[in-house]
Amino acid sequence: QVQLVESGGGLVQAGGPLRLSCTASGRTFSGYGMGWFRQAPGKERELVTDISRSGGTTWYADSVKGRFSISRDNAKNTVYLQMNRLKPEDTAVYYCAATVKNWGTIDAWGQGTQVTVSS
Repeated sequence: QVQLVESGGGLVQAGGPLRLSCTASGRTFSGYGMGWFRQAPGKERELVTDISRSGGTTWYADSVKGRFSISRDNAKNTVYLQMNRLKPEDTAVYYCAATVKNWGTIDAWGQGTQVTVSS
């Protein structure tokens, strides 16, 4: 099993950038597809972006397309989420997650990191 630890959350003004990191330990990181989910107060957790094992394929929700960028460094066992042009509606707890198969079967969650965007 892999263990995930996020970092990099915080308070940022609207329009600003923020970068989240998620570092894995345990089983081989490169064997997992990785993703970032978020959950805003009163809303369901949603998948924001994901990246394939090699990093060659990425997907973005429409709400973040063109503003967020996911990347991974398998040598450092880390996946990143670069968030630009942040909006107040991006305020949420952000979680990284790992899967061997697909997002119907999530093998590990991080503890979550709060991102707050002020207007």
